[in-house]
Amino acid sequence: MGPIEFTGERFAIGDVRLLAPILPSKVIAVGRNYAAHAAEMGSELPDRPLIFLKPSTSVIGTGDTIRLPADSDQVEHEAELALVIGKLAKDLPREQALSAVFGYLCANDVTARDQQRADVQFTRAKSHDSFCPIGPWIDTSFDPTAVRVRALVNGRTKQDGNTRDMIFDVATIVFFVSHVMTLVPGDVILTGTPDGVSPIVDGDTVTIAIDGLGELVNPVRAR
Repeated sequence: MGPIEFTGERFAIGDVRLLAPILPSKVIAVGRNYAAHAAEMGSELPDRPLIFLKPSTSVIGTGDTIRLPADSDQVEHEAELALVIGKLAKDLPREQALSAVFGYLCANDVTARDQQRADVQFTRAKSHDSFCPIGPWIDTSFDPTAVRVRALVNGRTKQDGNTRDMIFDVATIVFFVSHVMTLVPGDVILTGTPDGVSPIVDGDTVTIAIDGLGELVNPVRAR
């Protein structure tokens, strides 16, 4: 993740397709990081970040299609602030955790809720192809301290939270994860979702909007 070099070329947004801005070696996600979301799931609050993995094959970009698996009857959106790791990081001191962050972006931790309940652990429910939309771009000067995080389905607001309500802030999350696994440049961490998750179905359009980061928009189709 070297310095950014601008070419000077400019394109109208309607004339280009924005790909997922990074293809990570791994996606680390944090569960139950908003108290209201833990409550709506009927779960206790964690005393440390509850982490799980999503495969790189679940990553798609803005405009790409979320594909509903045939073996799930309840797929839901989860609006999340995500971050990208910019340098090799292992066993970071907490005061150095933010120095490992390259930038921030929007994410949707798409979840097959019925499979999550059936399996208890999260792997199958979180790992289907197309279940990790990220984008629309990476902002390297973003302040994640207190920003609005929303999910809209067909233009109607379903989730409306703020990062100030996270149980574990960004520095704590990066610090904790770096003591579990080595983080490499390009890795993505999802920081948790506020309450208001709801089902998405064939024909829907899901928008993840974070103030200052833009909008991540994905159509939903049956596989």
